[in-house]
Amino acid sequence: MENLELIESFSEFKDDKLIDRVTLMAILEEVFRNALKKKFGSDDNFDIIINPDKGDLEIWRNRVVVADGEVEDPNQEIELSAARRIEPDFEVGEDVSEEVKLIDLGRRAILALRQNLISKIHEHDNTTIYKQFKDLIGEIYTAEVHHVRHKVVILVDDEGNEIVLPKEKQIPSDFFRKGENVRGIIEGVELKGNKPMIVMSRTSPMFLEKLFEQEIPEVFDGLITVKKVVRIPGEKAKVAVDSYDDRIDPVGACVGMKGSRIHGIVRELGNENIDVINFTANTQLYITRALSPAKVTSVTLNEETKHAEVYLKPEEVSKAIGKGGYNIRLAGQLTGYEIDVYREGVEDEDVELTEFSDEIEAWVIEEFKRIGLDTARSVLEQDVKDLVKRTDLEEETILEVVKILKEEFEE
Repeated sequence: MENLELIESFSEFKDDKLIDRVTLMAILEEVFRNALKKKFGSDDNFDIIINPDKGDLEIWRNRVVVADGEVEDPNQEIELSAARRIEPDFEVGEDVSEEVKLIDLGRRAILALRQNLISKIHEHDNTTIYKQFKDLIGEIYTAEVHHVRHKVVILVDDEGNEIVLPKEKQIPSDFFRKGENVRGIIEGVELKGNKPMIVMSRTSPMFLEKLFEQEIPEVFDGLITVKKVVRIPGEKAKVAVDSYDDRIDPVGACVGMKGSRIHGIVRELGNENIDVINFTANTQLYITRALSPAKVTSVTLNEETKHAEVYLKPEEVSKAIGKGGYNIRLAGQLTGYEIDVYREGVEDEDVELTEFSDEIEAWVIEEFKRIGLDTARSVLEQDVKDLVKRTDLEEETILEVVKILKEEFEE
């Protein structure tokens, strides 16, 4: 059949797009049937025979022979005299099959056919890619840096698929160069128009969990279970692990000798500090472990409000709170409890910061509370220069607060 560039497209698409034979034939038939509907009003009485391997296709129109002058639907019926020009022995009531040449559709229709074919192929590709990456959500994926922009890094995988790594999904210390490989998890994929947008994340807790699976054999094999992961990307993370085999020490297996097993994960995450703790159903013990490296003296729980009062020796308080308040914040996220820290043995002599609201502005008090300091003594025990680093307060403001608090205890 004479079909020129259109039929040559068969092998092009089959080779370049890696489309299977059945899908290719279905797309081709759909495209041609749409063209037939447009020209003849219906495609119900057409047979389309496609042979992609030979680059060949045939279109046959089936009509019923009627007496001359009695044709009501030219697409479904043919006059006896016209039928006998095809085959001289046709009679009224018989079926006639007649081949339709592409040229009969007109040049404009042929050009539209090719464009429609290309569009359908791309649409199929995009749908396939969308489904492929939908199944990969939550899994680690590696792609190469193609272009670095201010708010996003564009990555390309081995198949040429474009993946975006937004600024907010990057670890603060991340620095990318064109051509280098980047690992992250596929966090989401959505169709923008007909094109899939694939989003990668390196800040998701799931990325850390999957790194544990990838780097620690016992986790991969299911001997150790990662119960929960919480992170402040690039700064600190806490991972609760458990094992149903009493012979396995889950924390020791994850960390390795001198941190050998977890070192690669820490490096991947920009030297993020990772605390691995043993999970337990005992909430008080779980909170105690979550506040590591601080040594907790006692824990009082309010199950209704999910609130925990934790008592420690004065020298342990700063460890429990941690740099920037990260330790206590992550411990709360890990356990699901709001944790308040109290100094053992000095609570009766201490004063809540809110008691100074007449002298200290509310936003200043909130800034101290943000890093876990909610009493006068808790602030006075801190180094002023350290407080400047950990809060958004000026040194002058902190010194003024310290002066006010000291006056409370000077008698």
